[in-house]
Amino acid sequence: QVQLVESGGGLVQAGGSLRLSCAASGSIFSINVMGWYRQAPGKLRELVAVITSGGRTNYADSVKGRFTISGVDAKNTVYLQMNSLKPEDTAVYYCNAALDYYSGYGRGSSVYWGQGTQVTVSS
Repeated sequence: QVQLVESGGGLVQAGGSLRLSCAASGSIFSINVMGWYRQAPGKLRELVAVITSGGRTNYADSVKGRFTISGVDAKNTVYLQMNSLKPEDTAVYYCNAALDYYSGYGRGSSVYWGQGTQVTVSS
């Protein structure tokens, strides 16, 4: 069993900052890619930022220069520092991890999602 637990969402005024955290736990062998997606009401879920085990990052154009993803640290945690927040950043933010796990049957690979955390930016 693998779980992703997010924290750090909330309400902030435009121009403010928030820091999201996502901790992966369970029978994890290795984490290959970890990142954040978001979904606003009436819109499709979209990539925000991802980071590979080698430290490579990729950002949505809309957040470049404002958001920074970091991790994965020794606690299997990834962080998203969000600065200069805009009302259009309002969404539910989901943590995502592509990882290898181990079980009684050996090793496997899968993709996991967190439960989501609400980020609301007021104008």
